[in-house]
This record gives sequence, C-alpha cells and structure tokens, in this order.
Amino acid sequence: MSDTKKKRKKKPAKPSRIRSTARIGYKKAEETRQRILDAALGAFGEGSFKEVTTRRICAAASVSLPTLTYYFGDKEGLYQACAEAVVTRYRGRVAGPAADAAQTLGGPCPPETARTHLKAVIGALVGLLVESRDAEGWLQFARRELRDPGPAFDILYEHLWRPGAELTSRLVGRIRGRVEPVDDDRIRALLLISSLLAFQSGRNISMRALKWSNIGPSEVALIRLSLDAQIDAIGL
Repeated sequence: MSDTKKKRKKKPAKPSRIRSTARIGYKKAEETRQRILDAALGAFGEGSFKEVTTRRICAAASVSLPTLTYYFGDKEGLYQACAEAVVTRYRGRVAGPAADAAQTLGGPCPPETARTHLKAVIGALVGLLVESRDAEGWLQFARRELRDPGPAFDILYEHLWRPGAELTSRLVGRIRGRVEPVDDDRIRALLLISSLLAFQSGRNISMRALKWSNIGPSEVALIRLSLDAQIDAIGL
C-alpha cells in the first residue's frame, strides 16, 4: 500500500446512547421529585402534618406511594424536604444582602452604613414576599407552620426566622449606636419584618384598603419607599 495514500478520516464519535438515556432519566426523576414536593407544599400549607396523608399527596402529584417513598422515605422525610425547600428559596433571594450586612457588622459599622444595609435586606424581603410571583405555595407552608408547629418548625426557625430576625435586630441596634441589640431593637426589627405580611398573608385586605387592582412594579416601588422611610426614622 502506498505511503502517499490518504488515511481514511475517522468519523466523529456519536453521542453515547447510554449517556443520553441517563440524562433523560435524570431529568424525569428530577421532574417527578419536584412534582411531589410542590404537591406536598400545597397540601401541608392547607393542613397540618397530622391531617395531610401521603395518599392525598400522591393523588395530587399523580404518583404511586412507592414512588413517593423512593424519593423521600416517609411523610416526615417529605415534610422536612418541604422545609428545606423553603429555606433554599429564602436564601436564593436574601443571602447576598444578608451576607454583605453580616460581614460589615463584623467590624466598625457606623449608623448610616447599617441603615444602607438594612434597606438592602428589607428590599430583598420585599422582592421575596411581595414581588415574587411563585412564592405563594411555599410561603403558605411557612405560615401554616408558624400557626401549628410540626416537625419542620426547628428547621425553619434555625435557618430562616432566627437568623433573619437577629441580623435585622443587629442592624437596628447599630443604627441606634449600639454594638449589640437590646430588646427594644429586636421589637423594632420584628415589627419591620412583620409589616411585610400585610402584603403577603393580608394581601387582599391591603389591596382593597389601598384601592389597588394588583401589586405591580409601581405598587412595589411605593412599598419600598415607605419601608425606606421607616428605616430612615430609626434613631431620630
């Protein structure tokens, strides 16, 4: 055979059918898991841990009981997964401003700097609790857990409610010239955070009182301005 004969070009390797099948299987598995989780958030948002049955969740998610068991183990495992999903959603919107504020509080933090960070943290909460269109399902779960604590209460308290309240309290304290917050600072912080519930759990009442047909960008901007004014008044 001549050395000058051109070597036959190798054909590009075809994607592995096994890998493609695995990716499709993984995607379907994630979709199934998320469907069960969404159904559970809705069900547990309406009823307590004791009231809601796995049969009800399976029906809502269109899956069998063995499928639910495969992904979450049992009802308590699913319930805790709901709480962890709530924490993940919260951190996704608030983690950045909260981390910046916490880092600043680790050193000298004059009142105006603390005020700026408090506005950023509360602004992120507005985006999460008021502006977000997909928050209702998991927020309903969190509200129900507040009213009737179940196995998820400690997860939500330790990873969501306590850190948020403590950070806000420390910022209020710094604005008022204190290194560590006192009870009055914590009360002010709790009142500031809880005021957002007027546009979440009390959304319909607030909209009717304000004669708003919906809460869009302009309404959210007014809410932010009002909250900024409350923060500006701290320490005066």
